[in-house]
Amino acid sequence: MLNFFAKKSPVDGKYIISGSDYNHIKNVLRMSSGDEILVSFEGKSSLCVLDGFSDENVCAVITEEDCNNTELPVKIILFQGLPKADKMELIIQKCTELGISEIIPTEMSRCVVKLEEKKKKSKTERWQAIAESAAKQSKRNVIPHVSTPLSFGEALNMISELDLFLVPYENEMGMKATSEALSLIKPGMKIGILIGPEGGFDDKEIEKARTIGCRSVSLGKRILRTETAAITAAAMCMLYCETNFEE
Repeated sequence: MLNFFAKKSPVDGKYIISGSDYNHIKNVLRMSSGDEILVSFEGKSSLCVLDGFSDENVCAVITEEDCNNTELPVKIILFQGLPKADKMELIIQKCTELGISEIIPTEMSRCVVKLEEKKKKSKTERWQAIAESAAKQSKRNVIPHVSTPLSFGEALNMISELDLFLVPYENEMGMKATSEALSLIKPGMKIGILIGPEGGFDDKEIEKARTIGCRSVSLGKRILRTETAAITAAAMCMLYCETNFEE
């Protein structure tokens, strides 16, 4: 069943869908009155029946509220070192599917990509659109927020306020350290994952991360590309949460 995100709260048990979603429903999918869709708003999804097309919008009547909770019991924020080419788009798409709550592109000393200020807005808009598309496809209740790129220092300031801070990096304890770190996760936590760019972390960056309490974890014996590392770390957290906190 297709999922759409409402921009306004329902009135009298009805959502009004307009704009690009309306065009997609009517002209691309060629849906009609009586067809069912999911409509998500403020973290909750409702089963709706389409009823009443006009030239500009369609009415979706709620038949069942809060019927499809797909969100993780924790908030996971990915701080991703800016990668080259279209790797950021892949990371955003896949991590959205895995349940990440927020994605923060982070400028690090070994990032090959150096975005000019005037390009950051258009890039962020593009990334946000990819997150929305992935959220619809994976039937998320919320669309992850993709921020404009932050400096490493700005990212650390945000990370210092989180409940748990994981950094995939060299760790002599291997996967045991990862298992121990994941065991600290509790429902309601805000968890940060910091992923280095293609060139990896600078030693000074790791030192600064350790001063605010990062936990180094392993993603296995193999060397992973930055996009693989982000997806793997998100998947590990998703697996732990949905195994241990399933309702």
